[in-house]
Amino acid sequence: MTRKDIELCASYWTVAGNTFPGDRSEVSPFALRDRVEVSGRVGWRGMGFVYDDIAANIEQLGIDTVRSLFADNGIRHVELEFLVDWHLDGAQRVASDAMFNGMLDIAAKLDVGKIKLGAGLFEEDEPDLPRMREAIAKLGKRAAPLGIDIAVEFLPFASINSIARCVALTENLGVDNVGVLVDTWHVQRGGMQADEIRTIPPHLLKAVELDDAGPDVIESLFNDSTHHRRLCGEGAIDIAAQIQALLDIGYDSYWGVEVISAEHRKLPLEEAAQRAFDTTMAQFDKVTFPETAAAA
Repeated sequence: MTRKDIELCASYWTVAGNTFPGDRSEVSPFALRDRVEVSGRVGWRGMGFVYDDIAANIEQLGIDTVRSLFADNGIRHVELEFLVDWHLDGAQRVASDAMFNGMLDIAAKLDVGKIKLGAGLFEEDEPDLPRMREAIAKLGKRAAPLGIDIAVEFLPFASINSIARCVALTENLGVDNVGVLVDTWHVQRGGMQADEIRTIPPHLLKAVELDDAGPDVIESLFNDSTHHRRLCGEGAIDIAAQIQALLDIGYDSYWGVEVISAEHRKLPLEEAAQRAFDTTMAQFDKVTFPETAAAA
């Protein structure tokens, strides 16, 4: 991989406009056509969607129109999020299973490559790894025939809150499409360093999200995550160091960019898309690509 090979994916919140995780409606106020056309024009080659948003747009526009929008605007990578409660029982599990069924149905029609999920969201106890491993292996087996990776995001406000726990959850499951999602914000806010990224077995590294953070947590970790992330290079995280670690262990897929920010979400769509793209691409000027190192 070289710099010219880098493809960026606008993770959902980066170009969703004035909505946020847990809002009364997580459906973007921006029309899908506008988001796709602006993203393609700026240079994004992937887009992410929460389930409610993509489902609403498919119902409104039809699957053929949605598929054509992506193709006509150079959007080659599509990902869905954010599945939770997949390891629980009762009503929460029923709702999670229904969402996963819907995701798989959409994924089959749109050639979705990745489904992102959280593990033990807001659970403070030690994770029940055997139970979680059994449940996530089943998700992987269902997604495998469609060519979909299940990417687990470790979160500092979840029971799977570290690289080590995420690897323990996803390794040796008997399926090869379940693995780790590295988000630079979660690495930093979880008290981890770039070198810990290098402990991830390369075959488990399924997805990346790049974003920055302020020097201090504002109120709670969840509040900081939901309202106060920053564009890459405009915060306290050494983004280039984390990118370098990811390159060093062989990451060669597209790079997600997830800016969840009260300030960013109020920008005009084109400005939000352009600023997130430019600030992220600038980080790749600070790293050494494997081919460059080999040639030297």
